Amino acid sequence: MLQVIFIGLAAGVAAALLFASVSSGALAAVFLFYLAPLPILIAALGWSHVAGLIAAASATAIVAIFSGAFLVAVAVISFGAWWLGYLSLLARPMSNGGGAALQWYPIGRLVLWAGVIGTVVVMAAIPNFGTDQESLQAGLRKTYGRIVRDQSTIELLVVAVPLAAAMFSTLTNLLNLWLAARVVKISGRLARPWPDLSALTLPRAAPVLLAVTMAASLLPNLLGIVSGAGAASLVTVYAVLGLAVLQWAIVRSPLPACMRPRWYSHGPFSSSRWWALLRPCSTFACGSRADAARRNCGPDAMIALEEREIWSWK
Repeated sequence: MLQVIFIGLAAGVAAALLFASVSSGALAAVFLFYLAPLPILIAALGWSHVAGLIAAASATAIVAIFSGAFLVAVAVISFGAWWLGYLSLLARPMSNGGGAALQWYPIGRLVLWAGVIGTVVVMAAIPNFGTDQESLQAGLRKTYGRIVRDQSTIELLVVAVPLAAAMFSTLTNLLNLWLAARVVKISGRLARPWPDLSALTLPRAAPVLLAVTMAASLLPNLLGIVSGAGAASLVTVYAVLGLAVLQWAIVRSPLPACMRPRWYSHGPFSSSRWWALLRPCSTFACGSRADAARRNCGPDAMIALEEREIWSWK
């Protein structure tokens, strides 16, 4: 237990230093700020969620002490990282009598949670600029007016920044989770088997959430802005689902290995078979099931995949 506490405190100090680096104003410090959840995730994945919880609490406390204020965004990012680490190691015995085999928390739900946390981070950052739509937009105009002269560009940023921030926060959550898992796996401390990322499947509620947030984004005031951020996060989640299917198609395609990177860069956009990748998109919009999308991929993309049953957590 002492080791867990020590690891948690050390990870919390490291995360606090990464949070504080943004005060330097350097461009590289911004990237360090977004890597702040990484020590917390490493502690949670490698030494149990208790170490991650200690790391999140200590990082939040250290930043609050030295900044002289409790920053809600720092708390959301820190405890969001702990929550992702906790869910990643959540498991239960097989329900079909599989003996000692475990069913791990579905990777698709982790991706969805990363999107939810990304939205909450934006919600926590909004009060720093204003408490209603007018004051928020005025604060953003003032902020970007210092670095941008063109008024039309400023107005574009005022509208786009909340959406882009939610998307970027979702992606950084996923990147930090992946990096932490790789580090812990290399060290031999990762308890969970490495998942098949191409088998990613979102919960059935995901398309409903996407539809609701898109509709609510048309509402006035802060509710519309927050709903737009939520919709942007969910669109990012669906983009990750699409990349999972693309990864499945590329790995199982008859293309030589030397030609596969072309598909990741510009290949799909220049291919005469681009229609083959459009068919899964209709499946994403309807059911969020990557396995069904893979069955709908074009004939040039894949070989047959054995159907697998995706269990759901109640």
